[in-house]
Amino acid sequence: MIFYIVSAICCCIGFKKYVYFLSVGYGFSVAGLGIAYFVTAMVNHYEWNIVILLQCVLFVAYGARLSGFLIARELKNGNYRKVLQEVTKEDEKPMPVFVKAAIWVCVSALYVVQTCPVFYRLYNGGGKEVVLPLIGAVISLIGLLLEAMSDKQKSAQKAENPNMVATKGLFQMVRCPNYFGEILFWTGVFVSGLNVLSGAGQWIAAVIGYVLIVMIMFNGAQRLDKRQEARYGKMKEYRSYADHTPLIIPLIPLYHIGKYKSDER
Repeated sequence: MIFYIVSAICCCIGFKKYVYFLSVGYGFSVAGLGIAYFVTAMVNHYEWNIVILLQCVLFVAYGARLSGFLIARELKNGNYRKVLQEVTKEDEKPMPVFVKAAIWVCVSALYVVQTCPVFYRLYNGGGKEVVLPLIGAVISLIGLLLEAMSDKQKSAQKAENPNMVATKGLFQMVRCPNYFGEILFWTGVFVSGLNVLSGAGQWIAAVIGYVLIVMIMFNGAQRLDKRQEARYGKMKEYRSYADHTPLIIPLIPLYHIGKYKSDER
């Protein structure tokens, strides 16, 4: 319950604009939970090691980078603000407060179960083991670096050519490298707790958190694919890129999710 309250406080910025529940507030919550887990370990004298500390630091780094990047992009990029407004359509039909409250309650719980394998390692006395947590931390670090690099590359390429999607660097490997990095990050978190989860409740929480974030990433990739098809679908350069570059997972020939009008070209 304490962690749920921390998560809820950190993501309540979504009441200002509901999309923040899943963006800026998401980053704040993950960072806040990373701090909360380690403070709890200190207060309760849980057994921990440098790798568990690294995992908590990765939560803080992940959240700070994500929220900082999103805030900076919205403040500096006028085109992004227009896209955000089109997606949320808040100016046309404001979301009722009770709907925002329902979203807040759900996402606050989601962020706790996403991060819970790290806490369960502390709670269940798995602080001495290093190997599996280290493997998980390395996977998460790779995912975090992929996200940071892809966001930087995308910003640079869009500044150079705002009328075309990013196609260079990591975007040659996959069309949504930031979403792929996100999946890797949470795969590392889930893997780190595989040999310490105890009882049905802990396993259900950890599995639900991992499965839901993967589903959210695929749904986000689908929505991005749909928007790009609507805007760039008739461009020859885009068609050549989108129809031959995996959407979210490298080497997996999944180029589009769903059918759009451009499929009838």
